[in-house]
Amino acid sequence: MKQIVKIIIVYTLFACACLGIFFFTHKEQTYKGRDLTKYNDQLYNIYSEYNKGVNIPQIEEKYHCKIIMTKELVEARISKYYENSSLVLDFSPNGNYMGKIVWDDKTDDYLRFRDKILYDSFIFWAMVFVLGYILIIVYYLAIVAPIKEIDRYAEEIAKGKLDLQLPMRRTNLFERFTESFDMMRESLKQAKKEEMAANAAKAELVSELSHDIKTPIATIEATCEVMQMQYQNKLAKLEEENGDKEEIDEVKAGLEKLGFIANKSETIIKLVENVLHVNMDEVDELKVEPRELDTIEIEKLIKNTTGYGNIILKNHIRRCLVYADKLRLEQAIDNVINNSYKYAGTDIMVEFAESSEVIDGRDRGFIKIIISDRGPGVSDREMPLLTEKYYRGKNKGEKDGYGLGLYLVKLYMEKQGGGMEYYNSDGFVVELILRKV
Repeated sequence: MKQIVKIIIVYTLFACACLGIFFFTHKEQTYKGRDLTKYNDQLYNIYSEYNKGVNIPQIEEKYHCKIIMTKELVEARISKYYENSSLVLDFSPNGNYMGKIVWDDKTDDYLRFRDKILYDSFIFWAMVFVLGYILIIVYYLAIVAPIKEIDRYAEEIAKGKLDLQLPMRRTNLFERFTESFDMMRESLKQAKKEEMAANAAKAELVSELSHDIKTPIATIEATCEVMQMQYQNKLAKLEEENGDKEEIDEVKAGLEKLGFIANKSETIIKLVENVLHVNMDEVDELKVEPRELDTIEIEKLIKNTTGYGNIILKNHIRRCLVYADKLRLEQAIDNVINNSYKYAGTDIMVEFAESSEVIDGRDRGFIKIIISDRGPGVSDREMPLLTEKYYRGKNKGEKDGYGLGLYLVKLYMEKQGGGMEYYNSDGFVVELILRKV
């Protein structure tokens, strides 16, 4: 702002100085009246010399006049001098009128004065013109050039070149702004370093936790394998010896539970491996690889989902092939059932249905997995927010969670070529939709 004020002050002073000089130099340039006594003396001298026989051209040259010998009172030659405000007197050396004598010296004075005015005006406007260009140059150097420099600098900063320093110049109109901008760059640079350090620490922590989790899970898997082998040997022996039926059923039930533990352990191992490559802020990058899957496997997934209260299977799924990633589908089913168990606390109903839809001119078939509870449902106000990342409902209470459950369910189902719908109907209902092959 100070630079602009300086430019305005300098320009104003210069313009006033030029204007003052112009008026001062022309203040005294005035037309003086004719000295008639002088011209009368010259007139008598001319008469005297004319009477002595001096010729007219010599007289005209000596006295800077023009003698027009004519008897006419009005003549074109004389009228011209009248128009130029020349001094015109009668020429009568012997008392007899012989013509006119003319002094036209003021015309030359006028022409000289006019030429001086034009010259001084040209000088004045040339100075103003030059000053204007100087101000344009100053304006460019003080305002335009720094703005362009800051613009280029901002582009480089946007590209991540945070080590690039913006030159500091005292003549820069934006000195303080430039300094603040450079401070922002330093802050961004420091923040980026801290972010990289935090991400490295996070990755290290996740890696350590994943390793710590995989170790006991591996122990559980090994223990399950040993126990399964023992139970299988015991079952084979009982069946060979036609042992007690109740004991055989008990061994079979134990084998089934061990199988369930082994399956869940394998799932946990796979999930932990995912965590090694992605953290919570990067869940969108988790891979979903849908393949052809027999719907019988889906029903098995439902039946193997235990630990969430009473799950009622209302019907059987029609056998066909669908596009699904088995691991991601299992996660989706587990998340939905876990939410119902956590927030509703009622029996959970699961049923299967079919639907079709025309997409791109082709009839597409879909399988629906409908999971519902008998809880209070979700308020209309919260309903649109349920699938937002990190959103948790008002009824979360002391229940743990990150607000990623239904967000991940929707993400997984859409990446498998299907989708997800949810609504209230005597409780909360979630429909997982898979596309048929």
